[in-house]
This record gives sequence, structure tokens and C-alpha cells, in this order.
Amino acid sequence: MDRHERGAAVVCQPDQGESFWQPMPANGYAEVRVSRRDSPKIAGFSSGIQVIAPGCHIREHQHDANEELLFFFEGSGKVLVNGEEHPVQSGTTVYVGPWNKHKIVNDSQADLKMLWVLLPGGLEDFFQAIGRPRQPGEPAPEPFPRPENVEAIERETVFAGLGDTPPAGGEA
Repeated sequence: MDRHERGAAVVCQPDQGESFWQPMPANGYAEVRVSRRDSPKIAGFSSGIQVIAPGCHIREHQHDANEELLFFFEGSGKVLVNGEEHPVQSGTTVYVGPWNKHKIVNDSQADLKMLWVLLPGGLEDFFQAIGRPRQPGEPAPEPFPRPENVEAIERETVFAGLGDTPPAGGEA
């Protein structure tokens, strides 16, 4: 986009974004708030919210080419970054650059809610590929398994395998 061209502007109200029920072990749902699906002028990031059900977690993962910013706005739990545990509560911010393994755990009895921002974007493609469409206000489905080809989906979207390492000369 030319620096003299007006960029995109998006206002997304609660429950207006694409939303997907998430499989085990996270359960809960993800709602995409801003992404390239809103405008071709949005190319450098995507963002949304994710709700992690009580007693559930987002399994350990890492990104090879993405930076991720998480802001927790409701609930409590913990995040493990490269094996180091940190408590999270309303107001906690977590940044993880490429090649940092991270896991988010809701060890409470209430939903854990966070805003996520991924640069560059693409997390919305993953949520759609592994999830089921969600309509606001509908009851949560029974827990369901991740697709059998989840590792292929991860590699086609924004994830690196847990055994992958940065290319030679890269930093972890």
C-alpha cells in the first residue's frame, strides 16, 4: 500500500467477528476481530479473542515466522514460555517472538479470556481449519477432537513443529 493511500479501518463489535468453537484440549472458542478477510489492505497482522474453558489449555506450540502478543482481560491461569511458568490474570501481557515455545493453561473454574495479535497474520486460517463455526449465544458443543491432520494444518498456517529449530545462524 502506498503511504499516501488511506489504509483500512475496521470496527468490530462483540460477537461480530468470525467465530469458531475450538477442539480439545482448549475447548472454548476463538473469534477473529481483524484480519485480511476484512480488507486486502490488512496484510501485516490479524487479531481476535480466544476463550479457554475451565480446566483446559492451549497446547505447547511455537511459530517460526510470527510474533504473538497476548493480553489477558478476564480470568486467571498460567503461561509457560520455553518451560518457564508465569501466572496470568486480568491485565497480564505476554509477547513471544519466533521460536519461543509457549503453552496457556486455564487451571481455574472460570473462562480465561485473552486478546491475541499475530504478526504477520494467519491464525484465523488455523482456527477455521480445526474448529467448527460458532454463532453468538449458542451453547458450547460437547468437547470434540482435533482433526487427524492437525500437524499438516499447523505447518500450512502459522506454526512450526515443536521439534523444529531456527535455521542455522538464527536465534532461538
